Amino acid sequence: MKIVLNNIGKRFNRHWIFKNINYEFSSDHAYVILGANGSGKSTLLQVLAGNSIPSEGLISHFDKNGKISEEKIYTQVGISAPYSDLIEAYTLEEAIQFHFQFKEYYKGITKENILDILGLDNSRKKNIKDFSSGMKQRVKLALAVLSNSPFLFLDEPLSNLDRNGVEWYRQLMKNHTENRLIVVCSNQQKDEYDFCTKEFSVEDFK
Repeated sequence: MKIVLNNIGKRFNRHWIFKNINYEFSSDHAYVILGANGSGKSTLLQVLAGNSIPSEGLISHFDKNGKISEEKIYTQVGISAPYSDLIEAYTLEEAIQFHFQFKEYYKGITKENILDILGLDNSRKKNIKDFSSGMKQRVKLALAVLSNSPFLFLDEPLSNLDRNGVEWYRQLMKNHTENRLIVVCSNQQKDEYDFCTKEFSVEDFK
């Protein structure tokens, strides 16, 4: 898998968030996008995921069969971000069932596996709205990572996680990321991205 950026730029009104990005992300590496708060990391991640249209330039996604059409990119993407929402009226079990109406399970994964991996089996009938912020973050990460999505995008994945949650995240990434193109956004927390082999600074493209 790969994502090719040709002269990509994004602006809001007259302010350029980033511009003139010519870069290729490939599944040969895992990538971290670094930068200060407000530097444009999350905006770039949304462009890479196909959720935001660049203001200029061309972005192309490829799998082993060639270029992926724009209308099908969302089927290939898993994403977790602090600003993404869960449906809080659902129970955990309902949230998992709903998510996997639109996504396939990662190889070897079932609904029961997800509950085991989350360590939240006793909360399967509990409404998401009653979860702690750390529990919600675990659910967001598990749904993204345990979907059969060749492109995986994680924005500040350690948000709201305690030390046990950090170790849980590291095991999740160790066990379920084979043959995927992974991009992580981080505010310099090494535990978020020490498995990444390439660094990309969005501040180089102002």
